[in-house]
Amino acid sequence: MLHEIETQWMGKMQFNALVDGHTVVMDAPERVGGDDLGPIPKPFILTALSGCTGMDVVSILRKAGKPVDGFSMKVSGEISAQPPIEYTAVHIIYDFQGNSEDKALALDAVTRSQEKYCGISHMLKKIIPVTWDVIYNGERIFTNKPTHVTELLQKAA
Repeated sequence: MLHEIETQWMGKMQFNALVDGHTVVMDAPERVGGDDLGPIPKPFILTALSGCTGMDVVSILRKAGKPVDGFSMKVSGEISAQPPIEYTAVHIIYDFQGNSEDKALALDAVTRSQEKYCGISHMLKKIIPVTWDVIYNGERIFTNKPTHVTELLQKAA
């Protein structure tokens, strides 16, 4: 199987990519010569990661007959200070709302996505750390992020 996209330069800093019949617009902010008509390309890596693992989690929970009331993710990528500007670490916060008795199932779904199913996460883990927290009804029930980093993030929030 092969995935293939087509990308067309639209002028200035804008590129339109055709992905499975859907147009994705990428552009740069005005300060660097674009028109800010779309996001810059790098965050699409984080977007792909969230979609990949999110679809895994929803599918796993649906097959278990345990859909949740609410589910969202926040994905952050730490960026290098020097060129080439690249992600040096990625962190995902999975945030669930649902019946308290389904907490373990949500954690299991995330674990299975991260350890077995999510190809984007699997690829990224070969080159950078990918960590995650699982929040269920406002309570952190799992983290694999080093404690000192978690504390710094909480202070910054």
